Amino acid sequence: MGIGYNWCSGSGGITMKLPRRKFLHLAASAAALPAMSSIASALNYPTRPVRLIAPFPPGGVVDLFSRLIAQPLSERLGQPVFVENRAGAGGNLGTEAVVRAAPDGYTLLYMGSSNAINQTLYDNLHFDIVRDIVPIASINRGMGVLEVHPDFPAKTGPEFIAYAKANPGRINYASSGIGSTPHIYGELFKMMAGVDLVVVQYRGTGPALPDVLSGKVPVMFDTLATSIEHIKAGKLRALGVTAAIRSPVLPDVPAIREFVPGYEATAWQGIGAPRNTPFVSTRAEFSAFVAESTEKWAKVIKAAGITVE
Repeated sequence: MGIGYNWCSGSGGITMKLPRRKFLHLAASAAALPAMSSIASALNYPTRPVRLIAPFPPGGVVDLFSRLIAQPLSERLGQPVFVENRAGAGGNLGTEAVVRAAPDGYTLLYMGSSNAINQTLYDNLHFDIVRDIVPIASINRGMGVLEVHPDFPAKTGPEFIAYAKANPGRINYASSGIGSTPHIYGELFKMMAGVDLVVVQYRGTGPALPDVLSGKVPVMFDTLATSIEHIKAGKLRALGVTAAIRSPVLPDVPAIREFVPGYEATAWQGIGAPRNTPFVSTRAEFSAFVAESTEKWAKVIKAAGITVE
């Protein structure tokens, strides 16, 4: 996984340092859309520009990745692919716009983990992400990291769990917002490790991370991309990564599942289209993954009693 970029949260701001290798990886992902290629050859598609809906504001990671994907996809299809930002309701407004669009392949959705989380987090949705969106291609996966301030007493994952169990309800962890991936990562950890941590909500990683760096809130489940430079500089201590395997950029840091069996949490992005879009083929593996992800986070959200106002 590429970790050469720094990003806050799906709807937050972004400071970018994207290496050529990462860009080429994303470009290759866009160029390898078999379903889109099938349409182009079998249905003489497209004959006019295509809209790619980014359901978050300009300047965020979703917006940026959408635009990186749009360029090579335009070249692949031979028609302009325009990114249109439809922000609001945690990504739900843009998603619903795609759900209600004509299923003709000319309106696509840049989708991700927030869609799987929102399906349960919001109780008034007018769509079902698994039923109403056809996943076309998986674009990117990213891991998180359990990190603490260097002064925190625990120096390893097992020590952290032991300390948390000895101090129930007395350890705060920072989150970039209700239902954000750092929040969900933390709640899953609490459930599986059997610890009582208190979440402190912020409006994005931008305002949360400085408080973790200062020690005001000593713990955070952050995206690895955002924290990697602080970890390498010794300003934060990484206790475990959230993916199923270790990260090549932090080979000495264990995967959390090495001390919490079965734990795994990753963020993902991809491209989808309205249900009944006449694609010749769809990515069955990606479709199954979206359904599995939605079901997994539904269990965590319900068990943790997470709600949005």
